[in-house]
Amino acid sequence: MTAPTVADRYPTRRAEQLPAHERPDPVVHPSAGGPLDAAACERFERDGFVVVEALVDRRTVAALLAEVERLATDPAIAASERVVREPDGDDVRSVFDVHRTSPLIASVVASPSMAGLARQLLGSDVYVHQSRVNRKPGFVGKEFSWHSDFETWHAEDGMPAARAVSVSLALTPNYVHNGSLMIVPGSHRTFVPTVGLTPGDHYRSSLRRQQVGVPSPEQLAALVDAAGGEIAVVTGPAGSGVVFDCNAMHGSSGNITPFPRTNLFVVYNSVHNTLVEPFAADARRPEFVASRDFTPVG
Repeated sequence: MTAPTVADRYPTRRAEQLPAHERPDPVVHPSAGGPLDAAACERFERDGFVVVEALVDRRTVAALLAEVERLATDPAIAASERVVREPDGDDVRSVFDVHRTSPLIASVVASPSMAGLARQLLGSDVYVHQSRVNRKPGFVGKEFSWHSDFETWHAEDGMPAARAVSVSLALTPNYVHNGSLMIVPGSHRTFVPTVGLTPGDHYRSSLRRQQVGVPSPEQLAALVDAAGGEIAVVTGPAGSGVVFDCNAMHGSSGNITPFPRTNLFVVYNSVHNTLVEPFAADARRPEFVASRDFTPVG
């Protein structure tokens, strides 16, 4: 493994359990403003996420949904690693790097309503660390294990600091019963190291079902207890969205309903937080999972 060029302030993926600790990085950075009002920024600071009622209009949602279905069935894309399938079947679970394969998606990703959220909260220009579409087909869509994205991005991609946010745009209704995002409020303030060394080419299995880099039941229970027993379920109509901190502990259950769930998911990282070598993996993940093109978006 090539040594990272900056200090590791978030050690994880060791053979022994390391204690959880308060993050040394701020949550909201000073900025010139943006789409969120002061109250929304305060909620983000407190909870680690904030829901936005309308990120895009109905016409754009319809166009995006059609584009997503085209990408999911494109033979050239399907033959690449960009398409991830369900762990127990052939249904498409995720399509990665969608902003580079679709001009329509690229325009939405760079829009003030999407990228502007990230610039405001991170207090800087941002670039796209990762983009993907997450699909949960009715009846067969499987769960996503509890995890902190930043733990993975730090360990496997070399992201130095917790200065990134994710924006999830609903392209279909996100109901409480069709596998919507669950977040532990306030968990973003605590970094939870996980046990176990990162296997080689871990992305090949983890994108289908993550088992390394997930908290123990005891760690998760402690976070939920600190949140007063609360787990927030993020719901909303198509066109709504949520922006959440990179270190927020989150997951989702499977979808056993007839209602499919499809979301466009974009990770924006600060241009002052660009990737170095992985902190706890033998090699970098592929570019379609963790971009090293740090060109500011929008």
